[in-house]
Amino acid sequence: MKKLISVLLVSILIVLSLTACGGKGNSNNTPAVSQETNTDKKGEVTPTKEAEEENAEIVDGKFTTTRKITVEVFDRGNDGGSKPEDNFYTDFIKEGMLRDHNVEVTFVPVPRWTEVEQINNLLAAGDAPDICVTYDYSTIQTYANMGGVTDLNSYVNDNKDILPNLWGLLQETNINWDKDPQAGTLWALEARLANSARINTFVREDWLKKLKLSEPTTLEEFESMLKAFKENASTLLGAEADKMVPFSISFDVGWRADHLISSFVPNGISDKDKFINGFDDRKLLYPGIKSGIQVLNKWYNEGLVWKDFPLYGSGDPTEDNMMKAGYVGAFIHNWDYPYRNGEDSINNNLKRLVGEDAGYVAVMPFKNEAGLYTKFLPGPVDRKIFFPATNDEPVASMLYLDWISNLENRIFLQTGEEGVTHEKMEDGSIKTMAATGEKIMNSQNNIDYTITINGLDLGNEELTVKSIALSYVGVDPSYIEKAFKLSTYDGVYDNKYNVGEIKSEEGMGTALSEKRNTLLTQSIVAESGKFDSVFDSGYVDYLNSGGQAIIDERKAAWEKTFEK
Repeated sequence: MKKLISVLLVSILIVLSLTACGGKGNSNNTPAVSQETNTDKKGEVTPTKEAEEENAEIVDGKFTTTRKITVEVFDRGNDGGSKPEDNFYTDFIKEGMLRDHNVEVTFVPVPRWTEVEQINNLLAAGDAPDICVTYDYSTIQTYANMGGVTDLNSYVNDNKDILPNLWGLLQETNINWDKDPQAGTLWALEARLANSARINTFVREDWLKKLKLSEPTTLEEFESMLKAFKENASTLLGAEADKMVPFSISFDVGWRADHLISSFVPNGISDKDKFINGFDDRKLLYPGIKSGIQVLNKWYNEGLVWKDFPLYGSGDPTEDNMMKAGYVGAFIHNWDYPYRNGEDSINNNLKRLVGEDAGYVAVMPFKNEAGLYTKFLPGPVDRKIFFPATNDEPVASMLYLDWISNLENRIFLQTGEEGVTHEKMEDGSIKTMAATGEKIMNSQNNIDYTITINGLDLGNEELTVKSIALSYVGVDPSYIEKAFKLSTYDGVYDNKYNVGEIKSEEGMGTALSEKRNTLLTQSIVAESGKFDSVFDSGYVDYLNSGGQAIIDERKAAWEKTFEK
């Protein structure tokens, strides 16, 4: 009887907590159609009387009574930056939304580098902003299953006539990317990735010239270059030779060694294998990855890799400072990494400290067994936008997404004011100018405010590419054009295979990512003779901690959907 009473009490508490979490959206643990819609006899979602009345309160695009919404914005903690929730650009958005839609907007800052943990905490407490943004879909799915996320299917479709900019930008592909094929639920909209430039390999161009080396085009040439850097440390760094780092990397090995380890993946890996093993966004489970990590282990034990890389976590400036000081010979990172941040970019710091010839150049040294420089590139999707169930202004929130998707509005957000943050060239392209004070941008092209798109888009592809190349302070545009081209050369793009929810992935994203990072880091720093045992034991632990269950469910879902 005591056990029965305990079970009943726990059950009641769960129901009460889910009711509180669900807000006006759901009151139980099953995905449900929004209460502002009906489902007809054919199972089609139609607007309810309440939804029609809400839209009737919109006249010429404006609510007849002022609505209020809150919007998440990343806080990057930039030195010299502005407050992400209160600055020139937030004022532009607030004024525009109030003028055009009679909607008051308040921004809620969330630390960029711990955004998943923060969003989890806010959702659990029922304090999440009305419009949330994350890169981690598993977090959204977890809370959707608990009734904590609004089903956007009816809102985005029933209001299509008042959301022309949102539909025009995202189109059917990105809007329905995450739509469940069975239940029809849509927990998030996928922002558009304007270009697929992702990662590049960079080397010190001035060091190559000083040592009379050509740009490496193979793994062997790259390794020989690293050895040359180490052996000639005194020539390259003089009295600071002991600070030489031939190749730098971080705790996020899967990202920071991507081109190297991807070159060991067999050419022509099947779509089925990519789907089954592709839930880890660093491709840990792809065949051949272990061989790539073993190369890094070899280099580490030969003193070619930064020995202290595991000690510095996300957001720590130590590695960047080493690059700026001129100690790092090569690294793999975001496609334009050494050219970012205006006057404070890595390249500009090098020029001031070392000389005008100092700087990094993008190279392409890692071929696969077919002789291709294969790069696994994402589909046209980026951040995931969702509304917690506590959002009681979903239509106003949709109008917000439409407003920032308007071409004129997002061009202003991405480029700022002419003569202040950019210069307009004769051909119509735009050259970025370094801004200070209230009009400084905390993120490149203000991507933290243009949450429906990542990447510059001027509405004209040719002008956009030219403008991207002109948008880096103190950098010859040819370096940007080269980096842009190499980052997608021989690219293999992700496809969307919609097989419905994979239950075993729920809540596992953060835990498995941490295990992956630990596994790869420990494998690299392992003694040469212990590499296999360290990697294999960590890999087994990853699988036993939920990875294998996801693989099995994905395999079954693929075969059920595509191999009937």
